[in-house]
Amino acid sequence: MKNFKPFFVESSFARSRPTSSNPFFLSSQRKFAASASVSQDEGRVIDYSYGLNLALAGKGVIVKDQAFLNLNSSQLQHKGATIAESLSGLPLLVRGHVPGGGPSEISKPHFTKLLKQVTNHISSISNIFVHDGAIGSSPKCDAKVRLISDSPSAMLSLSRMLWETPTRAVSHDSCPLTVYVATSISPGIGESIGLGSKENDGFIAADIERSSLILCGKAFSDSNATKEALAALSGPVIFARGGLPLSARLLVSGDSVVLLFAPKRTFKSCRDLLVPSDAGVILSSKGLAFLFQTGGSNLFTLPASVFLASSDSSGVIPSVSKLSPGQAAYHFLAGYQNGKFIPAYNKGTWSIDPLELAKAFLSKLKDDQISSYLFNVDGGENNVNGSDFVKVVQSTLSENIPPFRAKSGGDLEEKYKSFLLSKFPDLPEEFSF
Repeated sequence: MKNFKPFFVESSFARSRPTSSNPFFLSSQRKFAASASVSQDEGRVIDYSYGLNLALAGKGVIVKDQAFLNLNSSQLQHKGATIAESLSGLPLLVRGHVPGGGPSEISKPHFTKLLKQVTNHISSISNIFVHDGAIGSSPKCDAKVRLISDSPSAMLSLSRMLWETPTRAVSHDSCPLTVYVATSISPGIGESIGLGSKENDGFIAADIERSSLILCGKAFSDSNATKEALAALSGPVIFARGGLPLSARLLVSGDSVVLLFAPKRTFKSCRDLLVPSDAGVILSSKGLAFLFQTGGSNLFTLPASVFLASSDSSGVIPSVSKLSPGQAAYHFLAGYQNGKFIPAYNKGTWSIDPLELAKAFLSKLKDDQISSYLFNVDGGENNVNGSDFVKVVQSTLSENIPPFRAKSGGDLEEKYKSFLLSKFPDLPEEFSF
């Protein structure tokens, strides 16, 4: 069957007969008998779809009629896929936050009940769509993903976020993520399991411990919330494989690559000059990679330097200064923005302890001798935004920048210390203001 990529599994149907007590195998037997993908090979019967159906059954989804694997855009459109209208602000409920990241937004029993209803719903759909991909453009430290959807339109949208991965990579991965997409499920599903969601357009529920994500209704059209959920789920996997998932962007200047951390408003004003278009960079010993598809280059060398942008209208933080690795890790962990702290510059869901991420960040700066700078984008009268920010970064690389020294006045250093010790009492001695 040309709709399936080869998925070779030796079928037991040639040697055994299913019984009426096992409806899954009866259903599979009917498809097996009619499937155009079945061929003879020296007396053995090979069924391209049987292995996939069995794998889906392991995820709670029983194929009613057909499961289409890794269809391309034109094939999905032939199956009825259309470009969905973009949405934003749909509810995102997550369980499995790390300590310090707040309580879970959905309980384990509620997620379990929701997952059961979603898998039952997808199992009732005649044709389902499956796509295998990866979060992270470097195969050394990516997270494999399997999408299972009741809609070709949802698959068309979501598959474009993921990087390609070799056939069978998901089935052979030690900890793949699973995304269940139920677009046609009852709009009242959220309330029926006690979530209190009255959103007619749908909602997103993620369980970091189970590596599972559920998109109900039109939630697949909210790309920002979906990427935030996928980033949270993939974070622990990527981190365990030696990658640092960071809320950052890159500035490519000639042969040099600069890793940038800044407030969202700063990034928005110069988005055309930076990559990727949304936050999501992986730093590893192999260099820099992106969490999601960018449409351009997918791998870069190690950064020549790191810029941490803070907002301090009091003027205590200089306009630009050079940091030691310990200072860079400290300011990275704080993510100070005019009275507010955004640990590790991540406003999204924490799935990795920010302190552990900061420690790994420190090691990377030291091991690879990466220069670090602190830049104040809100220095009172001298605000810097957009292309000016990029120009300052580029000019800094060719200048002799003095070491960081806070200007007198104010109690900013005490604010840093008070916040970080309250959140992370075991702060390493090397971390310093």
